[in-house]
Amino acid sequence: MNIIEVTNQKHRTEFLDLAGKLYKNDSNYARPLDAEIEGIFNPDNNSFFSHGKAIRWILQDENGATIGRIAAFINEKKAHTYEQPTGGCGFFECIDDKKAAFLLFDTAKSWLSDNGMEAMDGPVNFGENDNHWGLLVDGFIPQGYGMPYHQKYYKAFFEEYGFKVFFEQYSYHLDLSKKFPERFWKIAEWIAKKPGFTFEHFRYDNSEKYVQDIISVYNEAWKFHDNFSPIDPEDLRKIAREGKGVIEEEFIWFAYHEGKPIAFFVAMPDINQILIKMNGKFNLWNKLKFLYYLKRKTITRARITIMGVVPKYQRFGVESAIFWHMDKVMKRKPQYNEMELSWVGDFNPKMVSIYESVGGVKMKTHFTYRYLFDRNKPFNRTPIIPLENRGDKAKRKKAKESAE
Repeated sequence: MNIIEVTNQKHRTEFLDLAGKLYKNDSNYARPLDAEIEGIFNPDNNSFFSHGKAIRWILQDENGATIGRIAAFINEKKAHTYEQPTGGCGFFECIDDKKAAFLLFDTAKSWLSDNGMEAMDGPVNFGENDNHWGLLVDGFIPQGYGMPYHQKYYKAFFEEYGFKVFFEQYSYHLDLSKKFPERFWKIAEWIAKKPGFTFEHFRYDNSEKYVQDIISVYNEAWKFHDNFSPIDPEDLRKIAREGKGVIEEEFIWFAYHEGKPIAFFVAMPDINQILIKMNGKFNLWNKLKFLYYLKRKTITRARITIMGVVPKYQRFGVESAIFWHMDKVMKRKPQYNEMELSWVGDFNPKMVSIYESVGGVKMKTHFTYRYLFDRNKPFNRTPIIPLENRGDKAKRKKAKESAE
């Protein structure tokens, strides 16, 4: 077998086409657009190259056929916030051959080690964790856009190599034809109409305001997470630009208290229902097909990609009020019959509780694994976010040290 670094167009094509070959008989698989994957590895498109690096390889057999692929990357903003400097590997695909899989893992590990890393997470993305993150281990059904789909035998490859589960990721599904629990609805309506609280949805004609509102809430709501790093506003502007025509303005909601942003909610139409017909290509013909299916209201699913509430307001039921507003939107768009709530980590019991309280049913599980290069070092899973004192990292750190 021969490992080849992806350095030219031929290699890039082999890297992209392998997944299509491996899943050609799987009707659940929707191949991501080639341009989207290529953009992740293009410094001109991916802002993470400003504070990191990435590399990828293909694996060929003795006949020159591509049988595997993997990428490795380092996000300098986060790599050194862990006990061991940690990089990532991702976009792993491989035939059912453990020797081939282990050679791919060894290649990523070697490169990361040469670049000062002492651990690797995988499979992850060289970007934010809302897309291409985690290994599918349960729920082999059509995935929402951005959620990865995998071969069932990959789990054994990762675990037999020595990866351990760093955290679990759950995707809940809502059947929009069913009513929300009555108790939830009463709380939601009460909050939605409470004086001082206002709610509004995204509008393109004021997009910069909403970009800044997301950043404000995100920085407050996520600062209690270990390894927190702020969002790059240009990444949000890029998503808004590239998503125009697909993004539903009424699927993105903001909550305010006395004019201050305190929560946001982002849901996206599941364009995988159209992309599944395109085999990764977005040429002129496929663009026309995309517009045709979009106008025909082919998309019946939506995916909640992210939701955040400033800690001070996390017990006010603000999330419930946002769902109350979204329910009114969905009633005007009857072509949508399913909402995916994804993903929430097992380290975030508060959000798991919210998803279950609205009637969400756990449908899919992904694992984010970690592999420590020093096999004698103790392995620790990602810490649970406590329901109380969520924002006080110092208290949590002290409590952890006391327990040890």
